[in-house]
Amino acid sequence: MRTVGQLLQQFLRVRARTEALCASLAPEDQVIQPHPDASPAKWHLGHTAWFFETFLLERFERGFAPHHPDYGFLFNSYYNGIGARVERPLRGLCTRPTVAEVLAYRNAVDERVATLIEEQPDSAPLAALVELGLNHEQQHQELLLTDIKAVLFQEPVFPAYAPGKPPQAGRGETGWTRFTGGRVWIGHEGADFCYDNELSRHEVLLRPYRLANELVSNGEFLRFMHDGGYARPEFWLADGWDVVRQRGWQAPQYWLQRGDDWFAHTLYGLQPVDPLAPVAHVSFFEADAYARYAGKRLPTELEWEHAARQSLAMDHPGALAGDVFEPHNAPVAGTGPRRMVGEVWEWTNSAYLPYPGYRAASGAIGEYNGKFMVNQVVLRGGSVATPRDHVRLSYRNFFHPDKRWQFTGIRLAEDAQAQ
Repeated sequence: MRTVGQLLQQFLRVRARTEALCASLAPEDQVIQPHPDASPAKWHLGHTAWFFETFLLERFERGFAPHHPDYGFLFNSYYNGIGARVERPLRGLCTRPTVAEVLAYRNAVDERVATLIEEQPDSAPLAALVELGLNHEQQHQELLLTDIKAVLFQEPVFPAYAPGKPPQAGRGETGWTRFTGGRVWIGHEGADFCYDNELSRHEVLLRPYRLANELVSNGEFLRFMHDGGYARPEFWLADGWDVVRQRGWQAPQYWLQRGDDWFAHTLYGLQPVDPLAPVAHVSFFEADAYARYAGKRLPTELEWEHAARQSLAMDHPGALAGDVFEPHNAPVAGTGPRRMVGEVWEWTNSAYLPYPGYRAASGAIGEYNGKFMVNQVVLRGGSVATPRDHVRLSYRNFFHPDKRWQFTGIRLAEDAQAQ
């Protein structure tokens, strides 16, 4: 159990990192909303302060009063139990409060939460909500990076967010690893933090399967494109084919063709597409179509978690290399599947549904995960934008199958004969 000093230190560290991610942005950069899925940076800064104010201060602070009477309406995300809110597609139209006012709001909330932690050092419910709030903030740190990337893509000169270039290195050996399956345990274990959708831990039966040792690369995906992959309906699910035709998809998001060459908009600006680096910013529909083109399939989330635990995959190469915010081709040592953590979120072939015994928390906090368990697909593994202490092998991310602005990629799977 963490001491009050350790909890306060973690709180201040996570809160400071959020602001550090925005430090290089001009105020003009922080108010733009490029599409309904991506929120302005200013909104992320305000919403993560609102979360602590609403779920922590309002419950535990004596004589609580909101910092500003309008902020609950402006910075509520999707909590219907809390009250009315600005609709998500309209967040970019809110020029007030200013960035400076939002930062002042964060500072005020930080001071009040720090005082609360020091005044109630033995409160387990308080500590649990602080921990939830910090993990929630780390989710928004990842969203900040992906949304900033979307914002800068709207600029005709494709400005860079980060200095330098993504690292260049060799690609690991390809191939496949066979897993016998059988009766295996899935879900979070231990007393450390997890989200409610990672519970309860339960036993499942897996048939033998094989998993690709490497992620699908840009070069491999380019072959799919050159082979008419986006124009061949035999590879696509019906809904995916409709999306491709309606939106005119011809390449992963952020790819641009200049003559015969392909470039990708990155957080380091416009870069030539590296054929060895893992492909990113593809939807579930594109991942599934590529798998069919390759004569394979996507893994289930149960296969992914089982393989990751068997492969000791917590190498997290992207984040551990420093502030590297793009999938890259750094080699990963070892046998078996590699880059399973910290490179790209890997699409699985599993619908986002509750585990056996799942129970959502009571009240508005119970809206955090449970109400989204329909029409979405599970992703696993974390990405280069995921904070390194936020990933774990039982983590279940989820998106609608057409979404691709996140760092999402592909790992192939196939059935294996029993031996």
